[in-house]
Amino acid sequence: MAEFPAKVSTQTSTPEASGGGGFCPRPDISFLTSIPGILILVELVLGLIVWALIADTRHYYVAAFGWVLFVAIFFWLLTLVLCILFFLQLHKRIGFVPWPLTVFIYHTAAFILYITAFITCAASVRLGYPSGDEYNRRAAASFFACLVMIAYGGSAFFSFGDWRGAGSNAASAQA
Repeated sequence: MAEFPAKVSTQTSTPEASGGGGFCPRPDISFLTSIPGILILVELVLGLIVWALIADTRHYYVAAFGWVLFVAIFFWLLTLVLCILFFLQLHKRIGFVPWPLTVFIYHTAAFILYITAFITCAASVRLGYPSGDEYNRRAAASFFACLVMIAYGGSAFFSFGDWRGAGSNAASAQA
């Protein structure tokens, strides 16, 4: 019993240091300067351009543009939510979600659906129909949809590496 105080060390910490304090999201500027953060910002900007270009045309005459508009708006909103979650580090508060796998599945799904949106948009562009301005907006929307598709592909690539652990192999994964 005489040795008990020597073996035990008590240490106190502040709520800020232990993370147990009140809810105070902290912006993570380093996320915005990382490759995944830059890709998410590119996806937001280019996705908004696709959305605006398609919305500015008479998309309701061509049913295919409804699909492109749906994909552009849907993934723009989800990417905005994902960007806010990671920028404010709110994903750390939701510990039960396997974030690397969830982000990989999200980016892969966005990449695949943007492939279909890009092909649909590009195939629906016809020279001189209905007017020169409409043609230019639809062609530009196809171009930017291709760029967004590439950005989501890059995000899927990097999120796959994050999910599997960059530089890991089967031998180290089992250890």
